[in-house]
Amino acid sequence: MQQILSHLTQTEHGFKHIIAAGDDMLGDNSLNHFDVAQQLIKHETYQGRMLGTYLLGDMAARNPSAFDVLKTTVSRDDNWRVQEMLAKAFDRYAKTMGYEEALPAIANWLSDSNPNVVRAVIEGLRIWTSRPYFKENPAVAVSLISQHSAHESEYVRKSVGNALRDIRRKYSDIVKQETRNWDIADPRVLFTHKLVYK
Repeated sequence: MQQILSHLTQTEHGFKHIIAAGDDMLGDNSLNHFDVAQQLIKHETYQGRMLGTYLLGDMAARNPSAFDVLKTTVSRDDNWRVQEMLAKAFDRYAKTMGYEEALPAIANWLSDSNPNVVRAVIEGLRIWTSRPYFKENPAVAVSLISQHSAHESEYVRKSVGNALRDIRRKYSDIVKQETRNWDIADPRVLFTHKLVYK
């Protein structure tokens, strides 16, 4: 594992090298993937923590403990690259579960007090309406995302605005109907609104 990490830390940008290393590790049945992932998310390098997050995302749909670690531990990491991998991990979970079947988890994470947890869902499922279930039910996606138009975190509001702008390209009427009711006198809502219609 040390050799893998040494190689990973030589690359500072992107996700492909992390994913490739993760897939190699997942193919090694001699490893206890959950234990390895738990060690990695405490690693001093963000690349190591990204790798641990990727492994947890792979097993999250079949291992509730792995899913819980993503939400309770990985979401507290202060490195933005790890948070990007958390978003990918959540999408991996939802894809494996089936997006409709994952709706309770999606709602649960969206109601969390940690902005990183909320953002992982909004960012992870972009473009929402290219995903099964949401492709057929775009209004559900718009409703779920829009509940955070006034979120106290600018980081989350930026994700909300960008996600809705994605959807607006194909379902402008649904997004217009939703945003028509927004209170743009609220500076936070106005910030999000501007991003939607950028």
